[in-house]
Amino acid sequence: MKPLMKRICLNAGILSLSTFLLSVFLLNTFGCSGAEPKVSATINQSASLAGELPANPLQWKVITSAINHADSTMSTLYGNDVAVRCARANSQHSYPTGSVLSLVTWAQREDDRWFGAKIPDRVKSVEFVFVDATADGRQSYAYRDYEGAPLTMVSQQKGFAPNDRTAYLLAQRAAVLP
Repeated sequence: MKPLMKRICLNAGILSLSTFLLSVFLLNTFGCSGAEPKVSATINQSASLAGELPANPLQWKVITSAINHADSTMSTLYGNDVAVRCARANSQHSYPTGSVLSLVTWAQREDDRWFGAKIPDRVKSVEFVFVDATADGRQSYAYRDYEGAPLTMVSQQKGFAPNDRTAYLLAQRAAVLP
């Protein structure tokens, strides 16, 4: 074998051995060391609901959500089963008796785990709309607003026609998911 060919074969062998040793080192250091990586799940306690609410809307299904960049808040409109069925099947939003909607609004904060992301912080308000019927069959609407920590009722209205805030919540369209 010619000296040039011997040198090329020697260099190729050294390169192959170096690549093999580097891959073994990297696997032992970062991948296959046998120790499980430590992943800790955290619960966002500041975003949880605490107070005397008529129901826990976080256990219901989501109808839609929104972000208000001007005041750095995020909101999610939840509904009980009756309201969700109506919102997803009917664009008129003539909610039937027994429907309950709840808008939960949080302040936003930066996510420590994902650069540029925002997550819910403390709860700013929880609003409820109840659709009921009177004995003579007329629909009535009850609106309640809860604020503070713990959440306490700050306003309540009831009537046969929805007030401005109730009408706004009833008019929200269900989010369409692919």
